[in-house]
Amino acid sequence: MNRRELITLMGGAALWPLAAVAQTAKVYRIGTLTPGLPIVAKADPGAILFDALAKRGYVLGQNLVLESRGAAGKIDLVPQMMQELKAANVDVVVTISYPAAAKASGVTTVLASGSGDPVKTGLVESLARPGGTVTGIADDASTLSTKRLSLLTALSPKLRRIAMLWNMDDLGMSLRYQASAQAAEGVGITVQPLGVREPDDFNAAFAAMTRDPPDAILMVSDSLTLLNRKRVIDYAAEHRLPAIYEADSIVRDGGLMSYGADLQESFDRAAAMVDHIFKGAKPADLPVEQPRDQSQDREVDRARNSADADGARR
Repeated sequence: MNRRELITLMGGAALWPLAAVAQTAKVYRIGTLTPGLPIVAKADPGAILFDALAKRGYVLGQNLVLESRGAAGKIDLVPQMMQELKAANVDVVVTISYPAAAKASGVTTVLASGSGDPVKTGLVESLARPGGTVTGIADDASTLSTKRLSLLTALSPKLRRIAMLWNMDDLGMSLRYQASAQAAEGVGITVQPLGVREPDDFNAAFAAMTRDPPDAILMVSDSLTLLNRKRVIDYAAEHRLPAIYEADSIVRDGGLMSYGADLQESFDRAAAMVDHIFKGAKPADLPVEQPRDQSQDREVDRARNSADADGARR
């Protein structure tokens, strides 16, 4: 063997490990599922999720493939969509809201937002030890509701009666409503329960408030109430009722004020859980987390300014 042949052989050998790595590089498949519109990678909350994943080494179009589904308010389609994601062989599904279909499907699932209490809904055995295929972020509805009520009473000290809007067909949201109602009753505020199941039910809810006006409105967020949020915002404005919501995106749409989990933090933590799962962790061993309690100060200030302006006009 001459010198040139030896160099060629050694050069080829040096490239073999790189070629092997390229051939065996893992491409991960992530699914997203919402009861509303499908998540897209370049708009919140998708932008937050995929930016957080990119920082952890998972980049769409390189080593990450997205399968996105959204029921557009047709909740009965969610189980079918979960099965579609299962058939697509996704490694994990990230969900918004309470997906009963997650546990039934057996697909590894991370709850990112709006799931309610996953213990009470039966999605996990406990927060510390989920014990199945589901983990993620849980809402502490009792604490959040108490804070929302305190913000409303700070804005309207004469608050004695509050109307609560929620989707009765969503177990997670029904439990959030119950926690909110208990928090209100605990501080001496009477609750006007206005459960809805479909868009037409909002007309009946508005009629009930017109007949028997509350002092304020609290809207529990899910796909149904979010899709009809502008109607609630407009009704509250027309009747000069202070209203509080669970997400600051509703304030950007014209709502008075909000108080809830920080979206950036929740989806960043969801991305961290996805990273652990990609690396081999089981959701059963990943404790369910709760977001930090953070006030939406700018919305409170805006609400006070709005209330002052209303008073001046009167």
